[in-house]
Amino acid sequence: MIKVGLIGCGRWGQNHARIFSELKECRFVGIADTDPSAKKIAQNYGVGFFQDYRDMLPLVDAVSIVVPTNLHYSVAKECLLRGKHVMVEKPLTLSSRETKELIDVAKQKKLILSAGYLFRFNAAALELKNVLKEIGDINYVTARYIHSNKPPRKDCGVIFNFATHLIDILAFLLDKKPIKVFCKKSNILSKEREDAAFILLDYGDFIANLEVSWLHPLKRRDMWIIGSKGKIYADFFEQIIRLYPIEITPDEVRVGKETNIEVRKNEPLKDELRSFCASIKNNGHYPYDEYLITKVCELCLESAEAGKEMELK
Repeated sequence: MIKVGLIGCGRWGQNHARIFSELKECRFVGIADTDPSAKKIAQNYGVGFFQDYRDMLPLVDAVSIVVPTNLHYSVAKECLLRGKHVMVEKPLTLSSRETKELIDVAKQKKLILSAGYLFRFNAAALELKNVLKEIGDINYVTARYIHSNKPPRKDCGVIFNFATHLIDILAFLLDKKPIKVFCKKSNILSKEREDAAFILLDYGDFIANLEVSWLHPLKRRDMWIIGSKGKIYADFFEQIIRLYPIEITPDEVRVGKETNIEVRKNEPLKDELRSFCASIKNNGHYPYDEYLITKVCELCLESAEAGKEMELK
């Protein structure tokens, strides 16, 4: 049985704790958090409590890291060097150089390393990938990840916090990388961290326009994929997909019946953590490009600062 520990038990870390306590694929061993009040949470789950995560490492095979983003690199590296499989909440790091270093260490030590890009496991995203073939060639994509129902994070801006999800969803759905990146951002609330951004990803034969914001009054995680033979709307928050069979030519518009695609709703975090444990047990790996997501976010920030399009090399 895989022995798992949790490093960081804040709001989102508590979700990890709950799910690890429920999974049959692992044994939940302990919680590490610098806040002593987290000891009560550990006691509620009947696991050990450690204020220093290093004290927990000898007792586990794997860790889930849910600490502030600026600590991801140092904590993940320490755990990998100590021979532990690692799940890190997104983004993996704030630097493509650091991300590559972690990937290299994991490969060298033959360990699982994954970032918590939750929407890879969202039932709507999984079903959306299955129905993409029905809409013909992709003309363009628009997507939103917006809300303002809680204060912005203090460890990174909206690009590394929100846009990472949309960029990763596109990588999962399209199996291709953007060629160029252009971004405009705003810093209304903080000079250090952007709070809204519009990102244009050029894939060569189509473009994707992404809106991310901490300022918008609505809470949305959704996407339109406009194809030559049909258009698809996906709401990842509600896990809803609608297919619009519309074909537009210079001379006519052919409209079919709108269809609601059945989505068997799931709890993505549970499936993500279950998959992490399964990969360890089966000596598998995560077939996702963690480096790509970090690099594209870096280029977004560089583009916004330089005021020009950046190439993804």
